[in-house]
Amino acid sequence: MMTRVGSARVGLALLLTLIMGCAGVPPHLELPTLDIKQPAFAATLGAYTGTTVVGGNRVEILLNGEEIFPAKLAVIRKARRTINYAQYVFEDGAPANEIASALAERCRAGVKVNVLLDAVGALAMPGQLREEMSSAGCRVESYRPLSPFAIDRVNYRNHRRILVVDGIVGVTGGSGISGKWSGNGRQVGHWRDTDVLLEGPVVEQLQGAFAENWLEATGVAIGGPEYFPRRRLDFKGSVDAQVVRSSPAGGGTSMYTMFLLALASARHSIHITNPYFVPDDKMISTLIGAANRGVRVVLIIPGAIDHNLVRQASRSGFGKLLKSDIQIYEYRPALLHAKTMVVDGLWSTVGSTNLDRRSFALNEELNVAIYDVDTAQRLERVFEEDLSNSRRVMYKDWNKRGLASRFLELLALPLKEQM
Repeated sequence: MMTRVGSARVGLALLLTLIMGCAGVPPHLELPTLDIKQPAFAATLGAYTGTTVVGGNRVEILLNGEEIFPAKLAVIRKARRTINYAQYVFEDGAPANEIASALAERCRAGVKVNVLLDAVGALAMPGQLREEMSSAGCRVESYRPLSPFAIDRVNYRNHRRILVVDGIVGVTGGSGISGKWSGNGRQVGHWRDTDVLLEGPVVEQLQGAFAENWLEATGVAIGGPEYFPRRRLDFKGSVDAQVVRSSPAGGGTSMYTMFLLALASARHSIHITNPYFVPDDKMISTLIGAANRGVRVVLIIPGAIDHNLVRQASRSGFGKLLKSDIQIYEYRPALLHAKTMVVDGLWSTVGSTNLDRRSFALNEELNVAIYDVDTAQRLERVFEEDLSNSRRVMYKDWNKRGLASRFLELLALPLKEQM
């Protein structure tokens, strides 16, 4: 059942649809033929995303609240100089209380703490949590506060999740701060999510993404060795990675391009987990093109979702995909919120980006692109486990869906540009 805040967010989306009109990205009419195994693939992604692939990183996959929150709390409690934390969803619940308390404690210990909360995503944040952090000396700011005098900017949200401590360790992904994210991702009413912990040179790129949003929100440009400790960013592992950030409000389409290039480069397999799957025609044709050349394309999407209209908008386009032998599964035990993709068992990405127009054309988003077989294989194992807890969507069943579902699909059509 949708909460009062969830209903408010949907109402806001409807209002913004009427105010802002359609959102989109410039057309990508042709894509190059690339090979993920070749250096030219990373070089091409770097050219379009504005960040280079850097080596010497350690990457740890974090699954669900039972791994994500202990990792975040451990990182926060080790902070000695600075903490930068950007979050979209910050609601009530044990994780929110623990995170707020840990940040407040570090503030009292003299650590500089900057917290950036999206004004829409944090609508349900209890006031006492903000007060707890602020009174301890943390600087807590809202990203693009809601205002009738800035309606042209209200639709552009900061959907990034960024935690960077002392400039040397970071956590990012798709999770929010709420009791709904507790547990193991297999409980009804809870979320199944994936984050990633980073150590090494790539953390500098993660910090840069926070600095970009903090500057816009506050006018403060952070810098210096306490935030960018170049000499302390020693090699921590053997993983090559890059942080890809997208800022459509500034005209950027880097995330959309990254996904298209990766899909077009697949030779063996594409495994996608994503909660809001409302791709545009170009992404659909790229997926179908991969399937037509023999690539195994498998999607895991939610069986249940917090916004039913989004689910119906997603399902309306299943026909073309299913008829092209693309496999679609719906995750059953909990609300799927993980946003991951693995291509050819070699390249993977984890982040905040949904495969919809809102993420590509409106939101500030952030993903980590990982060029590492071990990480890809770890995510493949997670993917297979999620498949075992999912139900396959068959074309004959989809084609027989009822009038109610078809009506909701039609109702969702005007909102597709805002999803």
